[in-house]
Amino acid sequence: GLTTTTLGSLSTSQVAALTNAQIIALTTTQVSTLNTTTLGALTTAQVGALEVADVAALTTASMAALTTAQVRGLTATQLAGLTTTQANTLTTTLVGALTTTQVGSLSTAGIGVLTTANLVALTTTQVGGLTAKQIAVLSTAQVAAMTTSQVGALSNAQVIALTTAQVSTLNTTTLGALTTAQVGVLEVADVASLTTASMAALKTTQVGGLTATQIAGLTTTQVAALTTTLVGALTTTQVGSLSTAGVGVLTT
Repeated sequence: GLTTTTLGSLSTSQVAALTNAQIIALTTTQVSTLNTTTLGALTTAQVGALEVADVAALTTASMAALTTAQVRGLTATQLAGLTTTQANTLTTTLVGALTTTQVGSLSTAGIGVLTTANLVALTTTQVGGLTAKQIAVLSTAQVAAMTTSQVGALSNAQVIALTTAQVSTLNTTTLGALTTAQVGVLEVADVASLTTASMAALKTTQVGGLTATQIAGLTTTQVAALTTTLVGALTTTQVGSLSTAGVGVLTT
């Protein structure tokens, strides 16, 4: 077979001429020695034919040098096999090139190490591709950095997947991007973790979306932080769902 030296001396046109069968035959050691120029000559089909271990062996410099077309050629299995170091060094351009399916294929470890810049660079369509498990492993810093458009694009299933710690880090502006439906599916503990500033910043429509169980779980501090406008937005059923302590705060 080709030695790493011989492989490294191939011209870009020769590398591009390799068949998929020949690409598959390359060893992990051979692939790991390809320089960024040679690697850049691989076609989308050739990239997709690389073994999972081959892709995982690529240096961070090689990963960063991939073209957007090559990144789109990565299979779900290849993406799932990326190391955390590789995922962490992907440029915002490359992350932005991932399809919705590809985003959902990244391992939870890989998602967890994406820089906040890369996470913010995700389109609302890409955010929609995140699985519940991926959402749950996002760091509080990553969640806090999400844009209002991204938060507003989360599905109900994704909102449910958010942890209490994640929800508590949402600033008032981002929290305000949640739809009535999204607010209604927050866990009781999530709602109870909201700061008084967050409670006071809720929209009347959002307050109207709170369920009886969520209302019952509000702390007295949270109830006391509700503005007269927000209290006025509560339905009769919602007022009836307030805890005895909560009602006491309203009437004092």
